[in-house]
Amino acid sequence: MASKVSRDTLYEGVNGLLEASAKKKLNKNKKLVKKLAKSYDAFLASESLIKQIPRLLGPGLNKAGKFPALLSHQESMIGKIEEVKSTIKFQMKKVLCLSVAVGHVGMKSDELAQNVNLSINFLVSLLKKNWQNVRSLHVKSSMGPPQRLY
Repeated sequence: MASKVSRDTLYEGVNGLLEASAKKKLNKNKKLVKKLAKSYDAFLASESLIKQIPRLLGPGLNKAGKFPALLSHQESMIGKIEEVKSTIKFQMKKVLCLSVAVGHVGMKSDELAQNVNLSINFLVSLLKKNWQNVRSLHVKSSMGPPQRLY
């Protein structure tokens, strides 16, 4: 898990804000939109800007799965960044396989088992037919062999 966002890091990110003229240049060039989407993990936008983004940036950010999260004027920017950093998005379009990190080396075995159990139950609950859509489940460390659970 990444550390908390410092004010310096926040200001560095804010310096990367796009001005309206830069957004209009991106509108014409799909490669630049794709490059922008690849260079950042997530985007935040105010209420007034979020309505203009589909028109200015086209479907480029949507295709990358990085449509901006809404940042209202009442919310703390640091709090919203922490929320976005802790969000995990996954899409299963062509490959019907999903890998999820459930722990780290410093965790105890009972904590790891609890995380695995919680992860499996949550992810299975998202499927339309629950367990009927699950063919197999495996647990694997980064360099170890996979162990079949289901």
